[in-house]
Amino acid sequence: MRRKARERRTTGMDAGATQQRNAHNRSMAPVLDFWFDFASTYSYPAMMRIGPLARASGIGVRYRPFLLGPLFKTQGWDTSPFNLYAAKGRNMWRDIERLCGDLALPFRKPEPFPQNSLLAARIAVVGLRADWGEEFCRAVFCAEFAEGRPIDNATVIGDILAALDVAAAPVLEAARSDETKAALRQQTEEAQRLGIYGAPSFTTADGELFWGNDRLERALAWARDGR
Repeated sequence: MRRKARERRTTGMDAGATQQRNAHNRSMAPVLDFWFDFASTYSYPAMMRIGPLARASGIGVRYRPFLLGPLFKTQGWDTSPFNLYAAKGRNMWRDIERLCGDLALPFRKPEPFPQNSLLAARIAVVGLRADWGEEFCRAVFCAEFAEGRPIDNATVIGDILAALDVAAAPVLEAARSDETKAALRQQTEEAQRLGIYGAPSFTTADGELFWGNDRLERALAWARDGR
């Protein structure tokens, strides 16, 4: 029965509206939009931290997966700037190792980098219409950055879904639908309109933009207090 219930909840219509409604329903809490790409290194610690911090602050979170690739292309980049600029890349990898150590998060550098995050992002759009999307997002980041598994691999994604007691076949079908493809494309276009240029990013109801895992606490405070 539980699996059938999960299957029935895999294909809701509007991921963003559903999340926003659920967030507001929690005592009409302020809402912070969390923009992330599964290929983004610093989105990993942000994803693992945001839930407990938001709950402690009385903030609802709307999870907004998007793709950095189209944003990078507008800047003339065909890959991550951490690949284009060797010194920057070396420092980032050491920094993320230190950061994960501080947070007691396991870390393993994914190969290749960046991973192709399209499949995972589409499935996240599907899952965030249901009740397993947030768990899925955390599990994908763990598979990629803690275990070094390829997140563009359907078997890896299937393993993650199975661990969440979600049937893979209907989810993969929904992820391939024109509706889901359009939803992810529209979300990426919205990120561009908001001036987002990297991940993780956070936006507030009054239009403030915060970039980077290290700005998470400040973004939550602004969402709560408006300053």
